[in-house]
Amino acid sequence: MSDYKAIQTAVRVEKLRIWFGWITGNFILLAIALATQDIHIVSVVTQLFLVAGFLALTVALFRMTGALNRKALAARREVLGEQQ
Repeated sequence: MSDYKAIQTAVRVEKLRIWFGWITGNFILLAIALATQDIHIVSVVTQLFLVAGFLALTVALFRMTGALNRKALAARREVLGEQQ
C-alpha cells in the first residue's frame, strides 16, 4: 500500500506543478498583452497570441492531468489487484 501512497503523492505534486505552470503562463501572457495595449497594431497581435496561448496552455493542462489520472488509476488497480 505504501507504493500506492507514494504514487498518489507524486501525482498530487505533479498536478500542483502543472496548475502552477498554467497560472504563471497565463499571467505572463496577460502581462505582455497589458504592456502593449497602447500600441494599436501590436496590441491586436498580442491579444491574438494571448487567446492562442491560453487555449494551448489549457489543452496541455487537461491532457497532462488526464494522463496523471490514468497513471494513478493503473497504480491503484495494480496495488489492489483489481481486474478490468
